[in-house]
Amino acid sequence: MNFAGRDFLKLLDYTPEEISALIDLAAEFKAKKKAGVPHRLCEGKNIALIFEKTSTRTRCSFEVAAHDLGMGTTYLDPSGSQIGKKESIADTARVLSGIYDGIEYRGFGQEIVEELAKYASVPVWNGLTNEFHPTQILADFLTIREQFGKLAGINFVYMGDARYNMGNSLMVGCAKMGLNFTACAPKKYFPDPELVAACEAVAAETGATLRFCEDPAEAVKGANVIYTDVWVSMGEPVEVWEERIRELAPYQVNTALMEMAAEDAVFMHCLPAFHDDKTGVGKEMGERFGRDSMEVTDEVFESERSVVFREAENRMHTIKAVMAATLGAVK
Repeated sequence: MNFAGRDFLKLLDYTPEEISALIDLAAEFKAKKKAGVPHRLCEGKNIALIFEKTSTRTRCSFEVAAHDLGMGTTYLDPSGSQIGKKESIADTARVLSGIYDGIEYRGFGQEIVEELAKYASVPVWNGLTNEFHPTQILADFLTIREQFGKLAGINFVYMGDARYNMGNSLMVGCAKMGLNFTACAPKKYFPDPELVAACEAVAAETGATLRFCEDPAEAVKGANVIYTDVWVSMGEPVEVWEERIRELAPYQVNTALMEMAAEDAVFMHCLPAFHDDKTGVGKEMGERFGRDSMEVTDEVFESERSVVFREAENRMHTIKAVMAATLGAVK
């Protein structure tokens, strides 16, 4: 398949066959990395990494993946770019296109990365927006395929707030790749109906099912994957913690919940996770609300069923596949 010159903004833009090809390529790169086989397919190229929202995994994944492919990187943190402040998004896209071979954007509204892509003459990659996080889903699906040997037919449950980038992107990915997706939360935390309708149309072609459930016990029955994310997203005010804890506490992933799932069920999380009090936010909110964990207990997070650190590593392999493919380094 020819990915050369294409942007990677959301999974809705890609066919199931294309998504599968990118996962295959990521698995190939992972095997080469483990075997110490060089794969500097983009020697001499350079990419810009725009981070209006900081991240450990996304930054490290892009930088190491770029290095392995032979590329140079320039990291622009929230204070290192004038995008949208002193320079328009359109102008930024055209300036960077004259200097770099690809542009990554991690920040706020999806419309920003879409506008970057509209005016850029090089591939643009979405490292996270409020609405979508497509590189994370590729890593998640590589991990699931490694674990179960397949994607189609896997029973996938997302616990908690499914209105934003992770709930949205996982729903899209499951619809595209034939997984049975369940979002489990109070109704107010279900995804946008318009996106649900778009995913239902996709699912009708792939055999996936979409389900929206308020009962955790019902949701996880027969589940192969139980996935969650932090209850308060990056950039949201501290004041929302009280409401989220009150409304989402029944949806915490704990041992009792995992035991209701399939015998082979695994736990996944895009990280960072508030599974103990060893972070500043976790400690502060834990003390304020009398909790030793939030969306997942430490017992589950550290259990043999947890694949979160393999999942985190796979960010790098899948991002490498996206960059190599869209930069025309592989056919």
